[in-house]
Amino acid sequence: MAAPTLHPALAWALVAAQVLLIGALALLPPGELWSRDATVLLIGGSAVAFGAVLTAVGLAALGRALTPSPVPRPDGELVTTGVYARVRHPVYSGLLLAALGLVVMGASFPHVAVAVALGALLSVKAHLEERMLRSRFPDYDEYAAATGRFLPRPRARR
Repeated sequence: MAAPTLHPALAWALVAAQVLLIGALALLPPGELWSRDATVLLIGGSAVAFGAVLTAVGLAALGRALTPSPVPRPDGELVTTGVYARVRHPVYSGLLLAALGLVVMGASFPHVAVAVALGALLSVKAHLEERMLRSRFPDYDEYAAATGRFLPRPRARR
């Protein structure tokens, strides 16, 4: 059986959609679903900042395996250390946390709708990427069983 893959046009369409949704979240005008007081803006801004840091750490940890496309690089290696020891997709986790922060600060239904769309897109993108990683790396199933997709799995008590 042939290894699963994505047509390059579809892979890059997913990337483009991701960029557009993130841009929309950042550019949508604020709403009035809830009060946008200083505390709300601080909480939202903190989520955006922490999400940006998590995204940057995830990107840096990939090293030569880094690609914006969900299709793994042919010369890439499976990274399971650092932040990848806790979550399989820390870049997506960071983007989702930043999106949540933008929703909190934006206080509008369009912010919520775009964040939900981004979450769905990143979930699909992660699923497709994992299909390819499973076929390429024999240890991927064991790694996935021990490591959360977007959130860390609770550690067993000793």
